[in-house]
Amino acid sequence: MASTTQQIQTPPAGRSRPRSTGRAGDRIFLGLSRGSGILLLVIMASIAVFLSYRAAIAISKDEGNFLTTFDWNPAGDPPVFGIAVLLFGTVVSSVIAMVIAVPVAVGIALFISHYAPRKLAGAIAYVIDLLAAVPSIVYGIWGALVLVPYLEGLNLWLDQFFGWTYVFEKTEIGVARSLFTVGILLAVMILPIVTSVSREVFLQVPRMNEEAALALGATRWEVIRLSVLPFGRSGVISASMLGLGRALGETMAVATVLSPNFLISLHMLNPGGGTFAQNIAAKFGEADAFGRDALIASGLVLFVLTLLVNGAARLIIARRKEYSGANA
Repeated sequence: MASTTQQIQTPPAGRSRPRSTGRAGDRIFLGLSRGSGILLLVIMASIAVFLSYRAAIAISKDEGNFLTTFDWNPAGDPPVFGIAVLLFGTVVSSVIAMVIAVPVAVGIALFISHYAPRKLAGAIAYVIDLLAAVPSIVYGIWGALVLVPYLEGLNLWLDQFFGWTYVFEKTEIGVARSLFTVGILLAVMILPIVTSVSREVFLQVPRMNEEAALALGATRWEVIRLSVLPFGRSGVISASMLGLGRALGETMAVATVLSPNFLISLHMLNPGGGTFAQNIAAKFGEADAFGRDALIASGLVLFVLTLLVNGAARLIIARRKEYSGANA
């Protein structure tokens, strides 16, 4: 009867078994990456706790309604301040910027990705990326010295032909230092961000989709309408919300252009208004300890508003795994 034996192979003498040299490096990299993520969460939580604590101190002593009061006088006796005007100005100026910037940015992105010759597209893309790196104070100086004087004629034209809409009715005499001017300036500032992200999204459209549309006899515009825009819709929305995040928190450019007051007016051409960031920059240096707590309370509202915008952008990106990095 034949017997079976199990042979155990041993490595030859003088040769050791192979060792996984990458395990230590993997553990180190995992620890560093995990620690970086945890550190970021701790920093964000620390900021939120700090803002909430200082805001609670100020709001507890506020004799007005923090959400609806149209005044900002934390140094008064009693202190009265609220964010109604600041919230209105921040949201309205950002919406104006989005209405102006997003269509123009999408048009530029489509021209770069599908219409312009390669050399011209590269040059335009370089200029767009360069505009994104310009400091905000430079935009503010340009807005105060160039944009404000030239918008006076536009304001008169809008008042003459569209004053019946009430929104473009100019009821006060003054230079064009209004929320409408701020919205135009913010549109110029967020234009490079929205354009760059939208351009990258449009360049990711599968070539076979466009070729299939062309094979069916579609024109170039029909290819863009039927293949490019549906594919890049989520990316364009995400790019727009990233631009909105910058518009909400812009400080120096707005402070340079706007003539602030604490009045809410639907006449967009009238001077005045205010935003969270502009009010903090203008009043922080002269505020006492309690005044700084009041400004921090308004900063907390801006912090929450920005988190909501960025969170919404993240949710939109997550709907399309192509942009979320899940397939990388």
